[in-house]
Amino acid sequence: MYTSLNKSAVTAPKLFQGLRIGDIEIANRVVMAPMTRSRADEAAGDIPGSELNIEYYRQRSNAGLIITEGTPVSPLGKGYLATPGIYSDAQVEGWKKITRAVHEAGSKIVAQIWHAGRVSHPALTGGMQPVAPSAVQQKGTVYTRNGKLELPMPQALELAEIAGIVDEFRRGAANAMRAGFDGVEIHGANGYLVDQFLRDGANKRTDAYGGAIENRCRFALEVVDAVAAEIGAGRVGIRLSPVTPSNDLADSNPQAVFGHLVEELNKRSIAYIHFVEGAAGGSRDVPGFDFIRARRSFKGAYIANNGYDREMAIDKVESGWADAIAFGRLYIANPDLVQRLKANAALNSLNFRTIYASGAVGYTDYPAMDVVG
Repeated sequence: MYTSLNKSAVTAPKLFQGLRIGDIEIANRVVMAPMTRSRADEAAGDIPGSELNIEYYRQRSNAGLIITEGTPVSPLGKGYLATPGIYSDAQVEGWKKITRAVHEAGSKIVAQIWHAGRVSHPALTGGMQPVAPSAVQQKGTVYTRNGKLELPMPQALELAEIAGIVDEFRRGAANAMRAGFDGVEIHGANGYLVDQFLRDGANKRTDAYGGAIENRCRFALEVVDAVAAEIGAGRVGIRLSPVTPSNDLADSNPQAVFGHLVEELNKRSIAYIHFVEGAAGGSRDVPGFDFIRARRSFKGAYIANNGYDREMAIDKVESGWADAIAFGRLYIANPDLVQRLKANAALNSLNFRTIYASGAVGYTDYPAMDVVG
């Protein structure tokens, strides 16, 4: 359950007041959304914790809650270059440096645990064929060290293999706690493995994990149950994108699928659901799912995401539409976003060409307010 904090701060918009999300208390309701930045040490084993990585997260520790970039739970779960993992001891040690810096700066941080599923290539997974609920090939390409390559036909997971991937999520959550995180967010959005099981555009199975809505939700709920049993439901969130078409994925009835999923998640008393409202990075006006109904059905915290500006964020939190607002691209370009939002100050523009580049440019060199102009 979630409760409001700092009720004496009646003059400040709720967006800038504290909140308890499950077992995690945050100083304000501005959340840094998960964003792949491709700056882990790939040669050493996709290890985070370089001085640049530490500085990137430290700069943005004005957020009440930071959700990390997606962290694969296994080598097979990797879908992009230089993404930091959460499955090896060396990765855990690297993340410890980042969580320590964030906590020293006064923020809270959760790890987004992730399996890309079919959104991958053997050139990224050490030669292993990507896996998915079914052998349904995604249209599109992926960047590798060998250049841009067409996404391959994935290998359909055998029934006996699914429990092993559920356990990889559990171990990822355990490793996150060892690394000093305050909790985890399960990546169930944007066309990756959990989402692939949920939606009939990718899930053509005829066993206990396919067909009926209850069956297609089974994998997601098993992951949630395993993670919650490991670290406690009050430190578990999940990101969902019921209508986003990211990674060539769709469903014939998202309201039925995700409506059922939200009801089941509510029974499990997890800390929050992080909703991508509309198409990720695109239009908010995509039909097919009733977010208001989901808000009313789920008793934990509702974190809203996708295209929010200052005015909309303040309004939606004040009205009770959402408990907190997650910002992605604005946080890349504005490391001091909370201060800027409080002051209604001008925002830096995002340089799209440097989002996935290497080094400090477009990563840690965006100016804070006190050095602008």
